Parts: sequence; structure tokens; C-alpha cells
Amino acid sequence: MSAPAIQIENLGKRYRYGGVAALNTSLRADVTDWVKGMFHKNKHPSAVVSPHHESFHEIHERHVAADPTYFWALKDINLDIQQGEVVGIIGRNGAGKSTLLKILSRITPPTTGRVTYRGRIASLLEVGTGFHRELTGRENIFLNGSILGMTRREIARKFDEIVAFAEVEKFMDTPVKFYSSGMYVRLAFAVAAHLQPEILIVDEVLAVGDIGFQKKCIGKMESVAREGRTVLLVSHSMGTVKALCSKAILLDHGTVKASGSPDEVVAEYLKEHEADAAERVIRDEDHRNAVTKMRLKRVRLLHGAQNRFAVYWQQPIAVALEVEVLERIERVTFGAQILTMDGTPVFTVHHDDDVSQPHWTLEPGVYRLEFTLQNPLRPGLYQLEMGADQEHLMMTGFCSVRVATLEVLDHTEHGLTPVAFKTGVINGASAWKQPERLEGGK
Repeated sequence: MSAPAIQIENLGKRYRYGGVAALNTSLRADVTDWVKGMFHKNKHPSAVVSPHHESFHEIHERHVAADPTYFWALKDINLDIQQGEVVGIIGRNGAGKSTLLKILSRITPPTTGRVTYRGRIASLLEVGTGFHRELTGRENIFLNGSILGMTRREIARKFDEIVAFAEVEKFMDTPVKFYSSGMYVRLAFAVAAHLQPEILIVDEVLAVGDIGFQKKCIGKMESVAREGRTVLLVSHSMGTVKALCSKAILLDHGTVKASGSPDEVVAEYLKEHEADAAERVIRDEDHRNAVTKMRLKRVRLLHGAQNRFAVYWQQPIAVALEVEVLERIERVTFGAQILTMDGTPVFTVHHDDDVSQPHWTLEPGVYRLEFTLQNPLRPGLYQLEMGADQEHLMMTGFCSVRVATLEVLDHTEHGLTPVAFKTGVINGASAWKQPERLEGGK
């Protein structure tokens, strides 16, 4: 077997809550004693020094290990990604998926361990990653190709193909800071996939694009894999992982919980899901992309069951949101989507589906927003997504969040249960007429 395209050995990444903070008093005292000890040892060579005298690094590591403000986003990751594999990386929010991709993309250095690569890497981690906002689309294509080590002639040969795939011909000489997020994603993916990297790394930014574009991207990634190149994909869509990937990896609290066939790993992931708490605080990192205009801060299920994000069978789904608007925004549209646990959309609604509801203009500040979804869902677990945009244009900087796992219970508030032989995702409604006899029988 040939050498792996990516070899990950004992990889770990440690962060500190709230960023860099001053050393605590105990550590400061120990460091002071260490410095004095070193000075004393140098000044008096005959002094007895313990053979186990700690170095500064050892002192620091000992205090970090005991300091609850530090946490491991990744810990002891050991993986081999073979050439030509399409690998899906799945897990809950905060499992370490994006951190792993940032390390593999050489954006973030690891705290421990190492990664060995065999081939050029192109990555698409969030909207606009790798683009210079002041440069045009044309200039960014050549810039990215140069970063990958391609000559200007090689990039020029791929230029028309990239532009045709991205469908932004009219805007190639426009600075990308004026692009919508959809245009950003189309061009960024086209650049990453067409400039012939041996390894393509894609975070779940494709959710920003429309369905037609997503199909194009999936087709392109299949084509890349058939050419013997390697694809790593983070996705919340279990259907995409099972359809596209030859291997899946499940991360849980920064460690590899399962690795193997997509069907087995997805089954392991789904069996542990349960409804979220009835109220959730939404962090910036829970958003799909950087929030510069509007962020979702909190979500709460109103009139839910069992103090969880759960509703009784056929009970309406009433949700309250706390949204922070960071700058004045005109023509705001809010939307919500229900998906199955494998990422298949069930239905989508927008606040302006009712034509009597206008688009809203919001000044900076914190707002409370409530909405109610009718509940045709069969009993089971679902995912609720929330988002906002400007008049249905997919602009950058807006909230787009998978906010909660929702459970529809298999009984009503009064204990009544649905008919057991009904199957499917939603309760269908229909009207029937009694059979009309057309002619007599024998």
C-alpha cells in the first residue's frame, strides 16, 4: 500500500477560555523560585541541585494541567488518510471538527503531535477564506493559484473552467468585498477544486449555496476523488456523508470515537442523539460563518415538554429567539428549517411567506423574536435551523445556525398515541370519497 496522503500522529490542540490571561500567583511564585534556583546554581557551582529539578516548560505544563481555564479542543488524534479517499468528518458542535481542519490546512498550529502531508493542499473552511477582499475575483484566482505553487500559465489554462463553474462571469473584475456570500462560496470552491490540489479540505460552507450549486460541488468532489486525489469533508448532512464518502470519522469532545464505513459511523453518531435543553445559549462559533451584521444569542422552546427541546405529537413548535443586530440592516428576512437527523430538509419557512409581513429594517441592538411552526412531524428526532438574510440574498455576516435537536414525542399531552402503522416523516392530510359503484357484480 502506498504511503498515506495525510498521516496524523498524537495530534492535540489546547486553548484557554477567554484567551491569554496573566499567570496565577502560584505559577508566578514557582517561576520566581526556578529563576532564583538557576541563579543560585550558577553562582555557587558546589550547591547540590536535584537531578529532577524542573525546567520552566515542565513548571508551565504542570500548572496548565491543573488550570481549569485550559481545555483540549483535540486530544490524541491518530489517523491515516489514504490517497484517493473521500473522508467525512462528523460530530456535534464543539467536537473539534473545524479545529482539526484548521490544523490540517496549516492555519492553526497543533499543541502536540504532528501531521505529515504528501501533496498540495487546497482548503475551503469558511466564506471568503483565502481571498483578499480588496482584490477582484480575477486577481484572487491568480493569487490562490500562486499560493498553491502553480505558474501563471497553469492558472490561465484553468481560468475559464473556474469562472464557468462559479457562474460569476460578470463580476470577475469586481472586488470580492462586494460579493454576496453565495458568490463568494461559488468562486472559492471553484478555485479550490479546479487548481489541482492533491488534497482538498472542505468545511460545511456549501450549505450557504443553493441546491443546484451543492449538486455541482458534490459532483466535482466525486470527480476529484476519481482522479486519485483526497477529499476531507466536514458535514452535518449524514445523507451527504453516506452518499459521497468512502470513510467517515466521528469526533466527540476532541477525540476520535469511531472510524470506518460511513454507514456504521453515521449509525453510531445518530444513536446517541437526544433533544437539547429547552433553552440554549448560542455561541459565535456555533454560527456557520463569521457574524459581522447579526448574531443569534439565545433560543428557547416555548410551551415545550419535559424541560427539553421536545413537543408533544401535533403540538405547535413555538420558539423565542434573542438576536443581536450589530449594524443597521434593511430588508431583513428571517427563516427556519426542519431537517431529519441525516440532514434531509423536511420543510422551510420564512417570515415573509405571508405577503402581509413586510421585510424589516433593524437598528443596532438586541431583539426578541418569536415564531410558531405548525407541527405535521411524525414522532422522532429532528434538527431546527435558523438564519437571516437580506431579502433572500445570501449575504455574509448574518446568523446561520443549526440551533437545536428537536424531539417530537410519540404521544399527546393527554397520553394519546398516533396510529402505529403510519410511516414517513410528516403526517399527511387527505380527503376521500366513499367508493361509487359503477356496475353490478356477478
